[in-house]
Amino acid sequence: MSSKSKKYLKTKLSPILSSLNAVIGKVNLKGIHPVILALILVNIFSWAVVAGLLLTRPNQANSQVDESFVADLKAAVLSSGGYETSLTWGDLGKKLVELGAIDRPAFEEIFKSPADGRDYLSILDGGSSEKIEINENNSDFVLDFLWAFGLVQKSRVLEKGPMKGGDYNFMDFASTAGWTLAAKPVEDLYSSQELVPLNDFQQDLVYKIADNVYRPCCGNSATFPDCNHGMAALGLIELLVSAGVSEEQIYRDVLAFNSYWFPQTYLEIAAYFAKQGTSWEDVSPKEALSFDYSSYEGYSKVQEAVQDIPGLEQTGASCGV
Repeated sequence: MSSKSKKYLKTKLSPILSSLNAVIGKVNLKGIHPVILALILVNIFSWAVVAGLLLTRPNQANSQVDESFVADLKAAVLSSGGYETSLTWGDLGKKLVELGAIDRPAFEEIFKSPADGRDYLSILDGGSSEKIEINENNSDFVLDFLWAFGLVQKSRVLEKGPMKGGDYNFMDFASTAGWTLAAKPVEDLYSSQELVPLNDFQQDLVYKIADNVYRPCCGNSATFPDCNHGMAALGLIELLVSAGVSEEQIYRDVLAFNSYWFPQTYLEIAAYFAKQGTSWEDVSPKEALSFDYSSYEGYSKVQEAVQDIPGLEQTGASCGV
């Protein structure tokens, strides 16, 4: 029996034993044979133990409710059919290969099966009319693709933001030094090409939105894309802003992509809101992506708040190629 179970059992038994002790204290035990008294006490204690065990026995109906609750959350956060944006891949993949931002053989070496995104390699040929979407099979492919795009796209965030605003070299971060799937040096690719047009107003809008988009692997917003998820989120925001997508829809799209990159995180965030009486469909994407929930610090508080919900296997969030 675990220490948690022992503590729970003790909690349940203590009031029962206290009540029995109070009753026994009022009974006149004079004249009762010691053996009979012992048998009475043994029986009383046995009934107390049984009562405690009955109270600690898992309730099958409640267990099924818990499982259903988590299953419903998963269905709301991660649709089995994936999430589709209004954009198409077009020639973007081909351009990234031609620029050397993506080394196609390196991509093919990583994405070898349909379960990890192999079916999406044709996007690198260009001319794709397929919608930009994310699902459980292609989430890593999409992450790496948008990572490459975010690195190359000429961006005010990359040139004027924290990536170049401190006493450090912009090549010292995981999102730059960690991009090993390029055919050219990353320092030459960084914010070098206007793959999609962004005027001054749109660059400002990208900065504004990115500044409110966090990821649970660290405490930085997408204006400081020092990891792969941050750079990919920045790239996605730039694509959506360039296409004229509304600010509200951009937050919705980015939240969906973040949810596939950090499925456990957003399952727990959805559970947190559910405890407050708000369904995931009614949660503001902008709020869910904010520091209070999607940053490392915010997510840590969410984890503490939902740790008592059965069926939620809590894990941390991390970055990696």
